[in-house]
Amino acid sequence: MDNKVLGYVVSGIGIIVLALSFLRKTILSFLPASIDKNDVLITGILIVVVGVVLAYSKSSSSYKVKQSHEEVPIYEGEGKNRKIVAYRKENN
Repeated sequence: MDNKVLGYVVSGIGIIVLALSFLRKTILSFLPASIDKNDVLITGILIVVVGVVLAYSKSSSSYKVKQSHEEVPIYEGEGKNRKIVAYRKENN
């Protein structure tokens, strides 16, 4: 699954947990009494933050430079002082 989609799903779950924290007495009555509304609220906020970080993080594949196999670099200079000044298409 893509990081962006996973981030949106996790953020959605966090928003649902946030909404359920306001209905602690009715819907979340199965939770122990030691877990109060603030605990559920903080958990929802943390889940939303993790989802946002996942949604906006860059994947490692986006940093790869893609170059066509048909292009050949044209260099200027010699040895360690060479620089690529242009590319030309290779004739096959």
